[in-house]
Amino acid sequence: MSEEVKSEFVQVGDVLTGKVVKVEQNQALVDIGYKSEAILPISEVSSLHVEQVADELQEEQELQVKVIRYNQEEDQFVVSKKAIDAEEAWEKLQAKFESGESIVATVADVVKGGLVVNVGVRGFIPASLVELRFVEDFSEYKGQELELKVVELDKEKNKCILSRKAVLEEEANQNKEKTLNNVEVGSVLDGTVQRITDFGAFIDIGGVDGLVHVSEIAWHRVGHPSEALKVGDKVQVKVLKVDRDNERISLSIKETQEGPWQKVAREIQVNDVVKGEVKRLVSFGAFVEVFPGVEGLVHISQISHRHIGTPSEVLKEGEEVEVKVLDIQPDQKRISLSIKEASEQPAPVKKEAPESVKDDSAFGVTLGDMYPELRNLK
Repeated sequence: MSEEVKSEFVQVGDVLTGKVVKVEQNQALVDIGYKSEAILPISEVSSLHVEQVADELQEEQELQVKVIRYNQEEDQFVVSKKAIDAEEAWEKLQAKFESGESIVATVADVVKGGLVVNVGVRGFIPASLVELRFVEDFSEYKGQELELKVVELDKEKNKCILSRKAVLEEEANQNKEKTLNNVEVGSVLDGTVQRITDFGAFIDIGGVDGLVHVSEIAWHRVGHPSEALKVGDKVQVKVLKVDRDNERISLSIKETQEGPWQKVAREIQVNDVVKGEVKRLVSFGAFVEVFPGVEGLVHISQISHRHIGTPSEVLKEGEEVEVKVLDIQPDQKRISLSIKEASEQPAPVKKEAPESVKDDSAFGVTLGDMYPELRNLK
């Protein structure tokens, strides 16, 4: 049996300051200034599930409690800590909800559909509002301290919906605006590959994604961006163009790297003989790749020691050949090559004598051979 009021000193509904005098498995005894200690049941300790009271309270701890009922038979009051926490929390949460300010809370539990936090009342973060991206496993979030925004509040239904995604979006927008205002053409920045498409890759350079077209990924030809990049890669990029009105930034990865012509100027010199691959045949010669991304021209007159009408008479695309460097002009991206200069000139073909003169005996005859009778004349 219970009563609404027990004495003129303590009444149901009172908010009192008490001290924990004993902690048991499922309850705590609290000194509230009455002749007997009040009972604080485990169900009234927190708005969240508590395994044992000792997880939340300790002896000698002072706390505020609300008197919720009186047990006449035991002459003992029952008090609640979570009621006090909830009343204070609803006021603060309402203020944060109206102002848009964020709050900080620790993830108490991972449940189906999201995360649970203690914000004085039970707060819930739906899975879709945890991150900007999809998250499959939330187990690592337990115990983490998160910055959150109140997105839905209903005290009557004891409903408090929170969002971390809203905080991340706000930060992203601030970073995006800052980046767009500060980035300059020619700048070299660090970035992270966010998305890969058929035509290029989107790189996060600090809250804003810039596009690296497939032609700007590498100095050599890249068929598809995925051949050279994958999501999450850390890369350096050079800013080629900034369109602040449309929030578009064009980037290049290859411009941050040493170009092939710079490498060629350092590694290949005139008169060097190097190997290359025939890339293209044209009417006036052949283009041979002697370094990744560097093709030189072998003029038709430099293909063979003998006269040829077209390069295809002696060459085919994809063939490996040796070439001699005749001239190199890196600034103009030109290199002249020769196949015939890289090989020895074949020895001239020796012509055979006509059949009529093959027999040497027909030529070293003497008069004595022809007229034996004259041999004995003196």
